[in-house]
Amino acid sequence: MSHDSEYSASVPAHLDIKNVMLILAFDTAVAACSVALWRDGVVLACARETMDQGQAEALMPMIEAVMAEAGVSYAALDRIAVTVGPGSFTGVRVGLSAARGLGLAADKPVIGITTTEVLAAAVAEVEEGVQILAAIDTKRGDLYVQRFDNVAQPVSPIAALAPDDLAAWCSPGSILVVGDAAAVASAALGARATVSAAGALPDAAVLARLAATRESVAGGPLPVYVRPPDAVIPLHGGRLRP
Repeated sequence: MSHDSEYSASVPAHLDIKNVMLILAFDTAVAACSVALWRDGVVLACARETMDQGQAEALMPMIEAVMAEAGVSYAALDRIAVTVGPGSFTGVRVGLSAARGLGLAADKPVIGITTTEVLAAAVAEVEEGVQILAAIDTKRGDLYVQRFDNVAQPVSPIAALAPDDLAAWCSPGSILVVGDAAAVASAALGARATVSAAGALPDAAVLARLAATRESVAGGPLPVYVRPPDAVIPLHGGRLRP
């Protein structure tokens, strides 16, 4: 496990810790396992490891390590936040299953946020009229994409598109692209696109910040797959004859 960023591990003296929100947030939907413990804008502890596979084995030990580093119990949490996709089918399921299990065990609400929204929210201040495009590599030759305005509010649904279809799908004007497929998307869009300096993978601290502004939904968050998985149940359950 590696720490990709340095954060303050202390709570500023002006904060009343009894009246601020404490959120455990984690992402396993794309090519990493990322965990952050966040309190009112301050990251108390965090960890992230880049990985294409293995999130199921890495996530819970990483969560335990982050909680132990901050000296916080699950009972002290106000809510749990998780990315719900799009991304890896397995990764999305791993994150949601862990969030639901922890939420049930600790009796805490679970807030789900899309990976595209977390990516867009990590982009620094953008000029009015410039749109943000979150682009995620599907590992199948196309991209999961969603458009946002300059303040990271969504202006399109999430779609799965080939790079060659992006130019027609995007609105006219300048575009700032973020995500692990930003370079591919920017090349497809041409001169009007620029790759953002923001991180290419969802940041659990940004996820927590977004979750602090949301309310939980009945039944908990649902996965966002965009399209069905490639693997399907064989006809007649795999039998040679009906």
